[in-house]
Amino acid sequence: MNFKLKFIAFAILVLVVSCAKNPFTGKSTMALVPNSQIFPSAFQQYNQFLSENKVVKGTADAKRIETIGTKIKTASERWLTANGHADYLEGYAWEYKLVDSKEVNAWCMPGGKIVFYTGILPICKDDAGIAAVMGHEVAHALANHGQQRMSAGLLQQLGAVGTQVAVGNKDPQTQALIMQAYGVGSQVGGMLPFSRSHESEADMIGLTLMAIAGYDPINAVKVWERMSANSGGQAPPEILSTHPSNETRIKELTALIPQAKAEAAKFGVTFK
Repeated sequence: MNFKLKFIAFAILVLVVSCAKNPFTGKSTMALVPNSQIFPSAFQQYNQFLSENKVVKGTADAKRIETIGTKIKTASERWLTANGHADYLEGYAWEYKLVDSKEVNAWCMPGGKIVFYTGILPICKDDAGIAAVMGHEVAHALANHGQQRMSAGLLQQLGAVGTQVAVGNKDPQTQALIMQAYGVGSQVGGMLPFSRSHESEADMIGLTLMAIAGYDPINAVKVWERMSANSGGQAPPEILSTHPSNETRIKELTALIPQAKAEAAKFGVTFK
């Protein structure tokens, strides 16, 4: 077996033995690096970020972030337990912090470390709006999107090595053009759609979690309507973005509301 065939066989083997199933979607996902390695590093980075930024403490808004975060986390625990995955959250260490920044953003590290910037609170507007954003961020942690992004990055690097091997006999200029084409193609045709699919998954999971927690999922649509108005239409084309467009998200979330309400009803939560 020549080197190229060995390389292909190795790549296939890596994909086969490094998959994990996402209980929220039922899909097999890439898990080239275990959470036992990812979480400690993520927790360290989170603590470093908090030490270098102004964490808001003791205010009503800071309390709201923590309280609503706990409600969404509890909703996820209820769903996981009801669906036979009570031990799924082993190793997670949930934390919700409000950080003083004008940036309109919130984010989550692997393992459940979440930050809200004060700049996103006017977009959230109220508790239900915070729950919509919080559900989305908690969903990223639950779906192990950080692990998947890291795995995808490793595969992208593996593909680059494979491409370099495949074009090894060509002249340097041709090699450079092919490698450049691979870089652009793997980003636009692979990594960016992969990232957008994560955002859509987090929207779907988050919508269900906020509903189980008692927040009407229609408020997620309202958040993205306000986000769209705030952006003033300044956004890259969806195909070149890590996130779906605001219009796409609004459309998809609206379509998912009946499903989220039906799931919440299984836990005794209903809406008018």
